[in-house]
Amino acid sequence: MARPALRKVGRPEEGAPRLAHLDRDRRLVEAAQADPAQFEALYRKYLAQVYSFAFYELRDHHEAEDATERTFLAALGNLARFQERARPADGEGASTFLVWLFQIARNAIAERRRRGRRRPEAPLEAAATVVDPLDVEASAVRNDATSAAVDAIARLPDDRRRAIILRFVDEMSTREIAGVLGRSEGAVRVLIHRGLRAVARELDDQPR
Repeated sequence: MARPALRKVGRPEEGAPRLAHLDRDRRLVEAAQADPAQFEALYRKYLAQVYSFAFYELRDHHEAEDATERTFLAALGNLARFQERARPADGEGASTFLVWLFQIARNAIAERRRRGRRRPEAPLEAAATVVDPLDVEASAVRNDATSAAVDAIARLPDDRRRAIILRFVDEMSTREIAGVLGRSEGAVRVLIHRGLRAVARELDDQPR
């Protein structure tokens, strides 16, 4: 008599997708998807970060405010289509909503630039938070001209500048920055390293 086939219990079928519930914003996102009025919690949580990114990119308070407003309006309008894509490799406390939000912000900033409005040449006021990351370069430590450091960052090629701002101003992880910029994590590390070295060299070349 043939033995009945044994069935494995508690293990997923081969090839079955494994979902990791890691996104720290899941409850807020689900609440806002069910009731748009609840989006305010996400707005309050990420307003400062989005505005900071826009300000460092556009170098103008009014332009940054407009880009920030457009970012959150677009996020609210498209929230029903947002799909969480957190993976175990993203680590505990990851937020794919944050990456998605900053992808929208990047597009909003690009739109402001396409309008061709004049960008002021004055140094950024809110620059103090950018100084500490430059401490990894000894030459930058010796230079206490914060505005010079910010101006040097502003002159970096686009993705190097964005990578540094997202890492040290908005305090994103390498993986999150990779999602925003559409790059690999390795490429992001290279962007940050080269950007910091370029800023340090420029500061080191300035008269004391």
